[in-house]
Amino acid sequence: MTTVETAVGQAKTMVLNMGPQHPSTHGVLRILLELDGETVVKAVPDCGYLHTGIEKSCEDKTYSQAITLTDRMDYLNPLGNNLVYCMAVEKLLNLEVPKRAQYIRVMMVELQRISSHLVWLGTHAIDLGAMTVFLYCFREREEILKIFEMFAGQRMMTSYIRIGGVALQPPAGWRQAIERFLKYMPSRVDEYETLLTENRIWMGRTKNIGYISAEDAIALSMTGPTIRAAGVAYDNRKLFPYSSYDEFEFDVPTRTDSDCFGRYMIRVAEMRESLKIVRQALDKITDDGAIKAEAPGIVPPAREKMKTEMEALIYHFKIFTEGFSPPAGEAFVTVESPRGELGCFIASDGSPKPLRVHFRAPSFINLQALPKLVEGQLISDVIACIGTIDIVLGEVDR
Repeated sequence: MTTVETAVGQAKTMVLNMGPQHPSTHGVLRILLELDGETVVKAVPDCGYLHTGIEKSCEDKTYSQAITLTDRMDYLNPLGNNLVYCMAVEKLLNLEVPKRAQYIRVMMVELQRISSHLVWLGTHAIDLGAMTVFLYCFREREEILKIFEMFAGQRMMTSYIRIGGVALQPPAGWRQAIERFLKYMPSRVDEYETLLTENRIWMGRTKNIGYISAEDAIALSMTGPTIRAAGVAYDNRKLFPYSSYDEFEFDVPTRTDSDCFGRYMIRVAEMRESLKIVRQALDKITDDGAIKAEAPGIVPPAREKMKTEMEALIYHFKIFTEGFSPPAGEAFVTVESPRGELGCFIASDGSPKPLRVHFRAPSFINLQALPKLVEGQLISDVIACIGTIDIVLGEVDR
């Protein structure tokens, strides 16, 4: 308890723990709240409860083995994590990825972005009392997970993006599956907006709640939808194009309200932009061509070659038992994850295992803005603010 001065004299504040097992903290996050009545005087996020040691574990694996660990970091963006890690290794190796593989990567990470935003919208809506939207969002996400299962044999932790390209050729019927998704998804996004955007309760819970100025957002290194809702058009796909993003036509949605409602509108607009990118990727991907770089000793040979050529069998065996050794050096790569700028730093000492792996996790960095968003708000608005930052604790507590 501490004493604060109020309009009617001195009053005591109360310290309340929200979490770490609170359903609306979206994972094991503890927030230490100092309250004056129901108004938040001070908020201190306390993370580390979920610490997995993923970065340290990567240093104990060969470069290829570590891909499976990246899947489990931001568990709503496994393909994006695969991509940034593989691109960092490819930079160390100076490896050129075939265009067809680049387009497949773009298509898959944009489907992953839509899937991630659907989980965000569904869970954020249910936090604020809108049950129907939760059911609708997970209905559509299920269709995306079916596409991932078609491509990789796995719904969530696909490990589909590999060093030098992607794991497997697109499966039979993949075009029809994605065409079907692209056909009905825009009307589903319209449906979410019909339910929420002009809903008086939704507007009351999100408008003018959790405001942050563009200057403060930049000072706190915020990225992704949170900074774009403050009017800053910062998107790695546009500013620092990777994986052929410079060949795709899409817009970077921005708003200036910079509150919970603005961040909601940005993510809805981003789903529509991702659908445009998936459509373009679908048209660019040819029916045949390389899906992996030609790099013996680094990229595993095709299975047919392995069964008929001795050299291919030897390379296959050595890659999966010993790994490969990039030259000594450092590489840093950034991509645009659904939560913001996701970076991967890798240091090599010339051995088959990385000397150091570190991720610039947008969830972790955006979370430091929470006190700025919630101080002066009501305790019920803390939930709305946590939701619109869109943190994933697996990425915060690496």
